[in-house]
Amino acid sequence: MIIVRLARENEVPALAAIGLDAWEKAVSSVADAQAMRRIAELSFLSFLRSNWFSVSVVETGGSVAGWAAREDKDGTISDLWIEPSMQRNGLGSSLLADLEDRILVGGFEAAVIRTHAQNDKAIGFFRKHGYAISSLSTAYAPKLDRDVESVGMTKMLGKPAVHQDQQWF
Repeated sequence: MIIVRLARENEVPALAAIGLDAWEKAVSSVADAQAMRRIAELSFLSFLRSNWFSVSVVETGGSVAGWAAREDKDGTISDLWIEPSMQRNGLGSSLLADLEDRILVGGFEAAVIRTHAQNDKAIGFFRKHGYAISSLSTAYAPKLDRDVESVGMTKMLGKPAVHQDQQWF
């Protein structure tokens, strides 16, 4: 059974490890992930330590398998990470549906996400869920010492699927 819920503070290290594993897989075609691993790990830990209370997690079989966040609490999804060995099992879809509901309940009509332009799996995932590419940009990435293309994807949202008894904190 797939369950989406809010994160717990004691899960921060496990969530950071999931984010790091998924990040490495996603950037391997664009950057030397190994050279950037420690910086990425510290970034995940810092973000999660400060924001764990607003992070959604997805679990299956009693184990956390992924997480997502809206860093600025607006319509922009800043993070969606699924443990690579657990991908393609509906976990990301469940997590995305939860985020979209939260975005709507927060008063925003559209969900937006950015990813690097070579992240074909993420782009395909979001297209499958109704997102369309809405922007293309190139920016210098100092950590990579080169320009990186990224795409913005947007989806106009309908009514939230929130149940009357469901509460978000």
